[in-house]
Amino acid sequence: MIKQRLTKIFGEWVLDVNARSLRVDMTAGLLGAVLVLPQAIAFAMLAGLPAEYGLYTAIIPCIIAALFGSSRHVMSGPTNANSLALFAMLTPLAVAGSSQYIQLALIVTVLVGLIQAAIGLLKLGSLANFISPAVLGGFTSGAAMLIAVHAIGSGLGISDASVHGTWPTLQHYVRHIDQVHWGTLIVALLTGIGALLVKRFLGMRWPFMLVGLIAGAVAGVLLNLTSAELGLTGVEQVGDIPSPWPAFHIPAISWQQLPDLVGIAFALSIVALGQTISIAKALATRSGQVIDPNREFTGQGLSNMVGGFFSSYVSCGSLNRSLPNLEAGAKTPLSSVASALLLMVLIALFHNLLAYIPVPGISALLILVAWSLFDIRRWKSLWQLERVEFLIAASTAIATVAIRMEVAILLGTLLSLLLYLNRTSKPAVRPLGFTDRSRNRQLEEIGQMTSPSEALQCPQLAMIRMEGDIYFGATAHVSAKLNDLRNRPDAPKHLLIMSRSMNFIDLAGAELWEQERQSRKKMGGDLYFHRPRNDVIKMWRKTGFVERMGSNHIFLTKEQAIATIFSSLDHDICRGCNVRAFRECAQIPFEPSQKS
Repeated sequence: MIKQRLTKIFGEWVLDVNARSLRVDMTAGLLGAVLVLPQAIAFAMLAGLPAEYGLYTAIIPCIIAALFGSSRHVMSGPTNANSLALFAMLTPLAVAGSSQYIQLALIVTVLVGLIQAAIGLLKLGSLANFISPAVLGGFTSGAAMLIAVHAIGSGLGISDASVHGTWPTLQHYVRHIDQVHWGTLIVALLTGIGALLVKRFLGMRWPFMLVGLIAGAVAGVLLNLTSAELGLTGVEQVGDIPSPWPAFHIPAISWQQLPDLVGIAFALSIVALGQTISIAKALATRSGQVIDPNREFTGQGLSNMVGGFFSSYVSCGSLNRSLPNLEAGAKTPLSSVASALLLMVLIALFHNLLAYIPVPGISALLILVAWSLFDIRRWKSLWQLERVEFLIAASTAIATVAIRMEVAILLGTLLSLLLYLNRTSKPAVRPLGFTDRSRNRQLEEIGQMTSPSEALQCPQLAMIRMEGDIYFGATAHVSAKLNDLRNRPDAPKHLLIMSRSMNFIDLAGAELWEQERQSRKKMGGDLYFHRPRNDVIKMWRKTGFVERMGSNHIFLTKEQAIATIFSSLDHDICRGCNVRAFRECAQIPFEPSQKS
């Protein structure tokens, strides 16, 4: 009974909580807590905030987003994209790191939460469905490259603090390759190799990343103890960690600044939501989970809304922690809760030991994460089966690396929508005919026949199958196809449309069929429909089209349609016609001497 009540509040994952899942989630949470330590400190400094604000952002928002969101594996917290965006947008208003700057960052975070929660509560999360699988694949691969590129520097011991952009960063590494710190590289290699060996021989049930990090930490301590004898400088470690206890605080700002801050908050909301939903859907593709965008947006909104009052700045799903969380075997969002709680416990109890965590060891784990993000099979499949989708995925990946993640997601989504619109703007108009005069013959698409020129087509009645939506963007294409049918020298005057697959029409579509009806009338013929959908008929009734055309021009069966239309044909032409396309033609004797 208790689980059922909790399920209504938090989701179906509550039913999967058991002793084994708690053990696995605790292990994954420990890895997440260790991974976020150096990241949170670095990202806070990137945002122009004191280091402890990064840790606060990895605690309260992480718990709330996990419990009230949709994804089982997304870990929320500080990210480089949010940090950079916040810094760029707030520095014109206040000096980075100042008391005023901190207050602005906190109130913006609360506003971001309100906007995100509103999007979720208003059920606008369906907009996330326009992020196609190709965009997600490209975003994931691009993000993997970003993670790897920036992790390589720490793994080699080459600082890239003064360099921005992926390509300049790679050039920086090449130019300073002679500055590689061999102790740092050894620790990174031991960490990565140790993690891979545990994963290879002991399986996913073991916390292979954590074991690898412990191996790297031991190696780092030994190298630092013997660095003087070996002639090496020490390996960089996380070092002293500030107190992680977030205190409740109401941000104080001037009301005159609120309009400017709302605009900033709206931009940051889109940036954060774009990253979170893309990460959530990418992980869901790997885990088989179904994501509810509205719930995800609401959870993110609540996390930022509450986080802003507990010294947290803008948070969202973190790819650097979410993927390791999945790889570590996390079963429920309790892994994120465990990560936040363990982060506080670890720092409170073991801050002296945690100070020895090697930065190159964390870099090695991030490189392993980046490698696991590449789906080579999917890239090959896209290339072989759908080149356009491949180009969309590649464009998104390049934009992710070269521009910014949120811009890349927007670019990829726009390309997908343009491709979709291009496809739907050309609904199929398929001429139909018979291949023989047998009793059980069926109407077939002429274009699919072995010998289209031998198709049996009535010279007075053309038949076509319409497939797709007839909306404003498609009317030009359909109109051109109908004009081609009408403007042939031997064009039939009557037209029967098999409209079962015509799913939707708008006002422009209704006007198109009215124009076609009038054109057929001028030719001395008429327009008929077989089995149009109810939604199509409703639109026709609203516009008066059914009344003008006549409801007796709409038929439920092909047999009924042909029998009724046949009575309206010119039977003098039928007498001289040797096509004999319909069974009803047998009613009219064939007189070859009479000209049609």
